[in-house]
Amino acid sequence: MAALVRQLQRLLRGPCTEEADREPGAAPRCFQRPHGGASSSRGLRFGASSAQGWRARMEDAHCTCPSLAGSPPGLGDWAFFAVFDGHGGARAARFGARHLPGLVLDELGPEPREPEGVRDALRRAFLRADERLRALWPRGDPGGSTAVALLVSPRFLYLAHCGDSRAVLSRAGAVAFSTEDHRPLRPRERERIHDAGGTIRRRRVEGSLAVSRALGDFAYKEAPGRPPELQLVSAEPEVTALARQQDHDEFVLLASDGVWDTMSVADLAGLVASRLRLGLTPELLCAQLLDTCLCKGSLDNMTCIVVCFPGAPRPCEEAIRRELALNAALDSRVAELCASAQEPPSLSSVFRTLASENIQDLPPGGGLHCK
Repeated sequence: MAALVRQLQRLLRGPCTEEADREPGAAPRCFQRPHGGASSSRGLRFGASSAQGWRARMEDAHCTCPSLAGSPPGLGDWAFFAVFDGHGGARAARFGARHLPGLVLDELGPEPREPEGVRDALRRAFLRADERLRALWPRGDPGGSTAVALLVSPRFLYLAHCGDSRAVLSRAGAVAFSTEDHRPLRPRERERIHDAGGTIRRRRVEGSLAVSRALGDFAYKEAPGRPPELQLVSAEPEVTALARQQDHDEFVLLASDGVWDTMSVADLAGLVASRLRLGLTPELLCAQLLDTCLCKGSLDNMTCIVVCFPGAPRPCEEAIRRELALNAALDSRVAELCASAQEPPSLSSVFRTLASENIQDLPPGGGLHCK
């Protein structure tokens, strides 16, 4: 069914508008390797997946550390997750996924002071990662990468991001927090760019780069006499510390911008919650979410991580019953459309007909594309 919907979407959308970044005549690369795990000591579950999509190359990367390996005894219950969205190549994203967890652990030390000490440690870890990446600069341009990370302690959730990869926290059935993209026209970003002698044209740094914070992108980090965090493009993350609410925290979704291109924060949070009520594991949920975004027209690489807490929505018999009834109704309606046509209907015509009808109980956010 997922393959059918992908083909429908391709026919409806027509030719890809990003020809420069895909092979002529290519179909989207939909293969995924969803994976997940759990941290039994804190009731934490996670899932992750990624898809290349319509792009000619895969430039996303991610890391999942449900327990910080090699951590001091005081950090044994801490966890770290991050998504990296590369541009100009995958080198910076892969570097971040491999090295940032260790740098975070180094900066935390044996007894981190919460929350301010941890916030400072995350800032230092991002800047150190950027400094180490710069050491590879003589070997060739590593491009750049946005990043969004979640650090979980028994008392706090720390969200650190630079660029336009995003995170959202669902708490007590509603969006409690979401990150804000680092775009050149944000007042603080614009001021830093201008103070460093840069310009903003076509909403981009020097008319080229769409984000104002990222790892790498060292061509934009050459303003003399200015520290790394005050360059045209900065690797300093924006860090938010949120006190945990054990009975109300549900899940955090981390994703690259290819996911957010097709759905709003509220829609994605609603879709995740609805799939959890069906009893989907976090890894299968991530795979379905990426398939849905591809069907809704995402042209970018896509990566997502869902981290579920003890307060996450649980399987609901009524939700499962409604979903089974929806599947049966869709199967019956498609069979009816095929039987009533004089000639076998095209995939696009079937999808258009279904989309024009008032179908009850479609998944929130995903709608018919999720089916």
